[in-house]
Amino acid sequence: MKKVFFIALVATFALQAQAQTQKQKVNVSEIEAVATTKAENYAEITFDTLRYNFGKFSKQEPLVHCSFPFTNTGTAPLIIHQAFASCGCTIPTYTKEPIKPGEKGVIDVTYDGTDKFPGRFQKTITIRSNATNEVVRLTIEGTME
Repeated sequence: MKKVFFIALVATFALQAQAQTQKQKVNVSEIEAVATTKAENYAEITFDTLRYNFGKFSKQEPLVHCSFPFTNTGTAPLIIHQAFASCGCTIPTYTKEPIKPGEKGVIDVTYDGTDKFPGRFQKTITIRSNATNEVVRLTIEGTME
């Protein structure tokens, strides 16, 4: 009786292991299908330049602006989720609508040197989006005299 019970128990475990293996194979196939679909439809943000140098400017006119144009070089709409600067003196604004593949957008940046010490500065603007390159850092620099 013990042998029959033991054989039945081993057979049950073997069947469960086989079923689990088949289930894992199905899940791997599903994951590969999703990965293929995602690889075919992706957004990609490509900037003309990642750095802008204001050069020298006067502290009597401490407000300076620049733009960072970009293109969605992917195959799906590009959505910018967030653009933030490394300090409060730098203010980025960006295209809020989804950018279709092949279309262009722009990140406008304003540096406000009011009440800041004259001299050289360098600030970064971090862009977060749904692109394959999810995080991109832009840099502005210059010298306020």
